[in-house]
Amino acid sequence: MQARAVLRGFRMSPTKVRLVADLVRGKRVDEALAILRNMPHKAAREIYRTVASAAANAENNFQMDRDDLVIKTIMVDEGPALKRYMPRARGRVNVIRKRSSHITVIVDDGQEY
Repeated sequence: MQARAVLRGFRMSPTKVRLVADLVRGKRVDEALAILRNMPHKAAREIYRTVASAAANAENNFQMDRDDLVIKTIMVDEGPALKRYMPRARGRVNVIRKRSSHITVIVDDGQEY
């Protein structure tokens, strides 16, 4: 049985978020939360919240045991980018893309129903 949680529109580039997500992929939920709690990255706090939400969904909606939960999938996809403009020399302009991310966490207890 699987439970999931999704965070959409997190204002950080997906490449930065993936660095943190790769560290906890495939780990047990309690171990992953301990790792994320002690990381200095801004993305670690949001991934922590999303993993905790997925674990809470598993407990409350599907009556899974929290001790058996494993992070089966953690995906970081690109969200919409805000476009801002920076004036440059000779009247030109450069586009600055302020990227965002969608984080999806799927936890599994390893049992088939």
